[in-house]
Amino acid sequence: MTTSTTPAGSPVIVPIDTPSLGDRSYLAHDGRLAVVVDPQRDIDRVLALAATAGVRITDVFETHIHNDYVTGGLALAEATGARYHVNAADEVSYERSPIRDGDVVEVSATMRVRAIATPGHTYTHLSYALEAVEQDVGDFQPVGVFTGGSMLFGTTGRPDLLGQDHTHDLVHHQFASAHRLADSLPERTHVLPTHGFGSFCSAGSTGDTTASTIGAEKLQNPALTQDEERWVADTLAGLDAYPAYYAHMGPANSAGPGAPDLTAPEEADKDTLAARVAAGEWVVDLRTRTAFAAGHVTGTLNFGLDGQFATYLGWLIPWGTPLTLLGDSPQQVAVAQRELVRIGIDHLAGAATGSPESWTDNPLGSFERAVFADLAQVRHHRPVTVLDVRRASEYADGHVDGAANIPLHELLARVDEVGSGEVWVHCAGGYRASIAASVLAAHGIRVVAVDDSFDEFAASSGLPLTHAA
Repeated sequence: MTTSTTPAGSPVIVPIDTPSLGDRSYLAHDGRLAVVVDPQRDIDRVLALAATAGVRITDVFETHIHNDYVTGGLALAEATGARYHVNAADEVSYERSPIRDGDVVEVSATMRVRAIATPGHTYTHLSYALEAVEQDVGDFQPVGVFTGGSMLFGTTGRPDLLGQDHTHDLVHHQFASAHRLADSLPERTHVLPTHGFGSFCSAGSTGDTTASTIGAEKLQNPALTQDEERWVADTLAGLDAYPAYYAHMGPANSAGPGAPDLTAPEEADKDTLAARVAAGEWVVDLRTRTAFAAGHVTGTLNFGLDGQFATYLGWLIPWGTPLTLLGDSPQQVAVAQRELVRIGIDHLAGAATGSPESWTDNPLGSFERAVFADLAQVRHHRPVTVLDVRRASEYADGHVDGAANIPLHELLARVDEVGSGEVWVHCAGGYRASIAASVLAAHGIRVVAVDDSFDEFAASSGLPLTHAA
């Protein structure tokens, strides 16, 4: 599909979404030649789109050395013979076409790309203006700007991923970069970010926005509507935890990752699964939280494919731990494997498909599911522990009175704090609570998973809540 308001005759811009990571890549073409910006690791998606459009990829661009996924840029360039444009100032271990602020890459007689230095998410971050010949003007004019982790929809990329020592400088760079884009590009220019669709690389919420322009951002983006001092203070105050696996992405991308191997993992039988669980390896059930709660192999963990699977698994798993997947079908395992290679988990110890009864000879584990109204009733009759596994900032904004807060990403290290009584665990909507419930159940704790919306139903359930001042 094209961007919704691209004028006729302009380049076709095809977003390539990766919802589980909250990211977006782009293929842009003139009907014959194409460029790709910030491709994900599984480049077969990009190649298929190019083949369908009947276009040849000539150039691949990276806005920055990514922190939240392993890039497919180098592999895509090698597969297509395209030029691979990475900032000349980035220290990388592979050959690339070095690009700098102001450089222009001529793609065809009617389409070109201009680099714009926009530090803030990283020091060497580049945005790329896609320019096309405008019939009425007879010259190149900006159509869209690929902003990577710079200007997002209604916010910007976060400035703290390089460490606290750099955050102060980067946040001011980010403010200046947003203004550079707003001041140098026409208001009709489409804003085409990589992050901001649920990615933890965002410094704030982008809401449900799926498209925007420079003109719209001038009206709604705090980086463009607030003064610098206030915006910096608000941005820094709003920063929260980000996935632990991010620490491994920058080095992987600087080293030059190759194409992933998506060959199906080796099949694991019942004895193998039992041995792996006993050894403390990770055996992950990919089924929905409803199915997992109803019956699962004791000691396995539930990271359903219906949520931000790769983000949360990558956040919690001790890096390098052997990983075996359990799924309803080979297709479900294949989807999970694709998700995992995007964050650099390339090797799976094995997989099994079918149902829990085919994975073990032992009695299945299970736990109850409930809603907030059930919790309100139970607390009138018996003492239970309420465990809130949302992030600390979410908890601070409002929580159930008396609820303990252990953010999900800290739970494995803090299980001993939970206690041995009956635990009702909740998050904002149910997905994280199911992960947490599987962790607690694997540790022998009696758990009930609250599968409900905190914002919609916690207050109406009759539960006493504490709200932020």
